[in-house]
Amino acid sequence: MEKRLVSIVRYERPLESVRKAVELCRGLDHLPAKAKVFIKPNIVYWNRHTPFPKWGVVTTSRVVEDIVILLKERGIEEMTILEGMITFDPKDRETPAHAFETLGYHVLKKRYGVRILNVFERPFRKIDLGEGVTLNFNEDFLEADFLVNLPVLKTHAQTVVSLGIKNLKGLIDVPSRKKCHSPEPQRDLHFMVSRLANRIPPSFTLIDGIYTTERGPFFEGRIRRSNLLVASSDLLSADMVGAKVLGYDPSSVPHLVYAAKDRDRPMDFSDIEIVGEKIDEVSSFHEYAFPYTQDGTLPKALEKLGVKGLSYPRYDETICTYCSGFTTVLLMAIANAWKGEPWDEIEILTGKKMKPNPGKEKTILIGQCMVRANQTHPNIKEAIPVGGCPPDLKEAYQALRKAGIDVSPHFFENMDMAASYFMKRYEGRPEFEESFFRVL
Repeated sequence: MEKRLVSIVRYERPLESVRKAVELCRGLDHLPAKAKVFIKPNIVYWNRHTPFPKWGVVTTSRVVEDIVILLKERGIEEMTILEGMITFDPKDRETPAHAFETLGYHVLKKRYGVRILNVFERPFRKIDLGEGVTLNFNEDFLEADFLVNLPVLKTHAQTVVSLGIKNLKGLIDVPSRKKCHSPEPQRDLHFMVSRLANRIPPSFTLIDGIYTTERGPFFEGRIRRSNLLVASSDLLSADMVGAKVLGYDPSSVPHLVYAAKDRDRPMDFSDIEIVGEKIDEVSSFHEYAFPYTQDGTLPKALEKLGVKGLSYPRYDETICTYCSGFTTVLLMAIANAWKGEPWDEIEILTGKKMKPNPGKEKTILIGQCMVRANQTHPNIKEAIPVGGCPPDLKEAYQALRKAGIDVSPHFFENMDMAASYFMKRYEGRPEFEESFFRVL
């Protein structure tokens, strides 16, 4: 049985380390001559108003440029960087443009002739991914001869890990992304994500672990300087090894289990050959789930503050990117509002499948999915809906105040400013270098 090669390389020097990772796994050996190549980084979040932690959240520009150089060396002239960033205003085109400019992609355009595409400015096409799953993919990508997939090495609060397969979610439109967060047990997030790679062209995956994140995919978790690269021409093998590097057996990652079953692949690494660093010597456990109370009704951070009279149940797989990012602001505002006096048995529900519990005086329903599902539920004494997709910040502020939580308007006047709070964790720590996100 021919084994799939996966390389693990310690990042030490620009270009040389990426070159080593590519060559050890022979990752570009199957690159067609004069191929039309698409490069998919991971820009899961961007903020043009305030600095935020990019490390372990966004693919480093250093790795992106190194890949472009290696492709040029192989005679590739037609290269396109494409990404579909979620912004809280679906019509926002300035934030993606700011990201591409700040990350130095326009320098790559001038220096190497690389095209840059925001997938939300381009058409989509419905693609059948098998077993009744259809999603709308960016049309440009569907015409590619070859894909270079550049995810970040990080865990994910919903999918355990976010690596190469998960990174492809950035190529589908917003309705398809929402569809991935289905409340149907047989079509849950794990199942939907597992099918994202079913119709991709020949590819090479390099997982950027110069910085890694636990409790990702955003910056609320813990970020580490790990100096690792994981690479393979086989996407599933790269993800399985990446999961192991993060401390997880692939069999404990549901979407990898689905993907392996779909491809009739074993999960015990028996058909994978790891070259470079030994996996046991570089693996380091990264938590994926945010800590909640034992009954799952309150984040541990609020419990430590002594919060009483509030239930904010643990998020589930049905909460989409819009509402999950929105939740961060709500929790920060609630923590700030706590003054030691118990609130009046308030419940805050998110996602698509949560149900109200009896005995609550007020139930805040976040997002149109939750409003539609529960606004007339018999367990609710007083419903306080916060509709919209994404939910409206002013409406959320008013809902919390109506429920008796005296939140400050500061947290809701500019949601993006909350990101600056997390920068304080990395002040005075020279290992967290902004230079990795520039093209000089």
